[in-house]
Amino acid sequence: MSQMGVIMSVITGILNFHNDSAHEEGRNMMQALEKYPSDDIRIWAGDRVFLGCSARWITPESVNQPLPFYDDQHQLVITSDAIIDNRNELFNRLQVAPGKRNSMTDSELILLAYLKWGTQVTRFLIGDYAFVIWDSVQQLLFGARDPLGNRTLYYSLNEQKFSFCTIMAPLFSISGVCKELNQTWLADFLAIPDMYESNDAASTPYRNISQLPPAYSFTVKDNKLRLSYNTSISQVEMMRFSSDGEVLEAFQAVFQEATAARLRTHHQVGATLSGGLDSGAVASQAAGLLRADNKILHTYSYVPPDDFKDWTAKNRIADERPYIKATVNHAGNIKDTYVNLPGKSPFTEIDSLLHILEAPYKNFENTFWIKGIYERATHDGIGILLTGARGNYTISWGSAIDYCTYLLRSFKYLRFYQETKQFGRQMGIRRSKLIPLLAKTAYPFLNRSSTPLPEFPQLISLNFADDSGVFSKLREEHKRTLMAPGHRMRDRESYFGNPSFVGFQGAFGAKLSTRYGLWERDVTADLRVIRFCLSLPPEQYVQQGVGRALVRRATKNLLPDQVRLNQHTRGVQGVDWVHRVLPVWEVFRQELEELCADPKAAYFLNTTKIRELCRKTAMPSPEQALDFEIRFLMRSLIVYRFLKAF
Repeated sequence: MSQMGVIMSVITGILNFHNDSAHEEGRNMMQALEKYPSDDIRIWAGDRVFLGCSARWITPESVNQPLPFYDDQHQLVITSDAIIDNRNELFNRLQVAPGKRNSMTDSELILLAYLKWGTQVTRFLIGDYAFVIWDSVQQLLFGARDPLGNRTLYYSLNEQKFSFCTIMAPLFSISGVCKELNQTWLADFLAIPDMYESNDAASTPYRNISQLPPAYSFTVKDNKLRLSYNTSISQVEMMRFSSDGEVLEAFQAVFQEATAARLRTHHQVGATLSGGLDSGAVASQAAGLLRADNKILHTYSYVPPDDFKDWTAKNRIADERPYIKATVNHAGNIKDTYVNLPGKSPFTEIDSLLHILEAPYKNFENTFWIKGIYERATHDGIGILLTGARGNYTISWGSAIDYCTYLLRSFKYLRFYQETKQFGRQMGIRRSKLIPLLAKTAYPFLNRSSTPLPEFPQLISLNFADDSGVFSKLREEHKRTLMAPGHRMRDRESYFGNPSFVGFQGAFGAKLSTRYGLWERDVTADLRVIRFCLSLPPEQYVQQGVGRALVRRATKNLLPDQVRLNQHTRGVQGVDWVHRVLPVWEVFRQELEELCADPKAAYFLNTTKIRELCRKTAMPSPEQALDFEIRFLMRSLIVYRFLKAF
C-alpha cells in the first residue's frame, strides 16, 4: 500500500488589488492559526500576494514538505489542504516518469495537473481537497473545493482585497472584515426544519464571509471574482452487466480501491463503527488491507451510559455492542474501543462545539459524542479516521418500501406483486395490510386520515420571519426542487446534486479534523464509489423483498450474517441525550428563561413557544428524547449561545 505525501493543512492567503503588501495582514492571519495542531508553519509572500499554511504531516513523505510550494520554473505557488486518491491515473495521464512518482507530493501533482488542464483541473481530480494557486504569469488566483465538500474554504471580498482561509475566524483579522451576523443565513437556519443550514451553499453565519460551495472553483483576475461549477456528481450513464455476479465483482473492486486509497498514513488508522452495514463494511475491508501491512485497525463506537435503560421500540437498539462485537470478531485485526463519555451531554459541549464549528448546529443528539470519538482517537495517535457516513446514499441505498412504491407508481405491477410478496414474507406482514399502506404512500390523496402528522415547532419568531420573508423564499425554492410524491428512489440524485445538502455534512467532518489534527475519510463518499452506485438500476438495490441488497450481497465474506442479513433491528444513536441532560435540567431551564428575557434573542427566536414548553415540561423523561418539542428547546438554546457572541 503506497504512502505518498498526504498532508492536512489550514491554508490562508490574501490578494491585494492595489499593489499594497499583504504581508502584515497575512502574518496576523497566521497568528490566529497557532491554536490548531500543526507540524510546520510556513508562508510565501509576493508583491501583493500572501499565502500561508499550517500543516499537519500525515505520512512519512509529507514530513518537511514545503507548503506553500513554489514552482520557480513555471512561477506558480500553491497552498493546499488535499489528499488526491487517483494518483496512479494522474501519473499516467500526465506521463510522469516512474522514478519520480514515489517522491511527488499531492501538491506538486495538483500543480502539474494545473499546468496541463488549467482551471479545468478539478474535473480530473479525485479526493478530498481545498487548494489555492497563484499564477504569477497570468496574474491569476485560482482555488477549488472537492465535490463532496470534505475540506472547507472560506473567503472575503471587498474593493481592496480578496482573502481566504480554511476556517472563518482568522478572516476577522483582515481590515474591513467585521464580525457581523448574516441575518439571511440565520433566517434560513431557523426556518428549515431539516438538518442542513441554508439553501444558499455559499452563505455563512457572517455577513462579510462566504464559503466556496462543494464542486466549485474560483478565479480572481483583474480584481474580479468568478465562481464556476465544475463537477456534476449525479450525471452518470447507467452501466450494464451480463449478470449479478459481474455487478458484485465490479462493486467489490471499486470499494476496495476506495478503501485502500484512504489508508495512506504513518500514524495509526481508526474507523467509526456502529452495528450497521456501512461502517461495518468499511471497517472490515480496512482491517483486511491493514493486516497485509502488519497494522491494526482501531475502531471507535459510541455506547450509552451504563445506567441508561433502553426504552426504544423492539426493532431499535441504543447499545449496538452485540452487532459491533460480531463484526469485530468476524473481521479480526481490530482493536475496538467503546466511548460512553461519562458526565458529558449535548448541554455541556455547546460552547466547545460552537467554537469548533463556527456556527450553530441542529444535530446536537449526535454531535457531542462524535466530538468525543475524535478526542479519544487523537489521544490514541490516529492519523486517519475512516467512516461510512454517506453510505445511505451509495453502498447501502435502497429501501424495499420505497422500491415497491416506485414500482406501483411506474405501473410495473408484476414486479410489484413479486417484491411485495417477498417483502411481506421477510418482515412478517400480510399482503392484505402491506398493499394498502404502500398505496397510500404512492398516492397520498388516498390517505384520508384526519390526524395530522407532528411537525417540528418553528424556531424562528414571527417578526423575524416576516421581516426576512424567509417562508416565501423557501416556498419558491421548494417549488423548483419539488419531486413527485412516491419517488423516493430518486432522492440520492437530489442529494448529490444539491451543494447545500452535501456541503454541511462535509464541513462538519472537516472542522473536527482541523481541530483535532486527524483526517476524517469517508469511503462511501469516494467519487468512484458514488458514480458506480448511481450507475446501477434500482433492481440491484432491492431484490426478493430485501432492501439494501447490493451491500448485503457484496459483503458476504466481509460481515457476519448477524449484521449482513439483519432487517429487523436497527441501531439508533443519541436517544440517551435527555437522560444525560437531566442532572442539569434546572440549569438548562434557567438559561431558557434568560433567553426569553433577552430582547435581541427574542427578535430572532420563537420565545412564545419556548415559554409555553418550559411551563409544560418541568422535568422531561428519558423517553422524550425523540419528542420534537424537547428537541426544539435544545436547538433554541444552541442558537442563543451563538447569538451572544455578537
